[in-house]
Amino acid sequence: MKVLGIIAEYNPFHNGHLYHFKKSKELTSADATVAVISGNFTQRGSTSLIDKWKKAKMALNSGVDLVIELPTLYSLSSAENFAEGGIKILDSLGIVNFLSFGAEENNISLLEKIADILLSEPKEYKDVLASELKKGTSFPKARQIAVSKYLKTKSNILEMPNNILGIEYLKALKKCNSRIEPIAISRVSANYNDVSFTGSIASATAIRELVKSNKLNDLKNLMPKYSYDTLLNCDLVPDITCFEKEIIYTLRKMDINEISLLPDVSEGLEFTIKKAANSYNKLNELLNNIKSKRYTYTRLQRILLYAMLRNY
Repeated sequence: MKVLGIIAEYNPFHNGHLYHFKKSKELTSADATVAVISGNFTQRGSTSLIDKWKKAKMALNSGVDLVIELPTLYSLSSAENFAEGGIKILDSLGIVNFLSFGAEENNISLLEKIADILLSEPKEYKDVLASELKKGTSFPKARQIAVSKYLKTKSNILEMPNNILGIEYLKALKKCNSRIEPIAISRVSANYNDVSFTGSIASATAIRELVKSNKLNDLKNLMPKYSYDTLLNCDLVPDITCFEKEIIYTLRKMDINEISLLPDVSEGLEFTIKKAANSYNKLNELLNNIKSKRYTYTRLQRILLYAMLRNY
């Protein structure tokens, strides 16, 4: 029996996910599929549009055989931790033969080469990385520059979110000495953050934007029928702003030391967060006033959710 593993957010499950699922089964001749999916909070530092139980039902009704929740510890974290959590779960099952992920670059050999660089961190790579970070460059951008210089070729592979996650899956497989065989499926029609679309495939970002704009009828051709019907009949949580009051209230209650102990807070960021939380009542204003070249919005949003969830 051949078993396919997938790590995903399915936020929500749409036709692009269905294409990836079917293509993966076709290429691997898998008899069964296990999907490890994030719960109510996502890797980009936001909320899941629908709750984890509805997401699981969407996946099961689309052909997945078993759904396992990726714990919030991993799902609301960096790409590296997200991938490592998912791979640990799949590898621990002892039955998974293949891991399939979507990527902008489906050349596994090239992705493996970059994964090896990031794992071994040769001196030339580390020197460039340290130099870029010292300039205040964000970590993702600094890493991309360092890899390009090490490979002695301009590469935009680490600019693409699905490539980044795919490389992290490959790193995690190597760390686990896993026997799971990775395959990459090229994305079709819509890129990760595309808000525009044609045909029947759109990114999850575009679908969430349609939901926010209350254009639910436009979703009919973009999602499997069961997913669409489920979406129409459940409470929706479009993004992190739904917890605006809770986040700001929590940060105002916390002292500087408590904020400094949150994951991803470093280099005095706690002072900036505390000042902004005491000065602004809107989440977008708070984020805009703590945003810097060094810290991405995604990382900052994760920090805000870490604060809100720390006692749960």
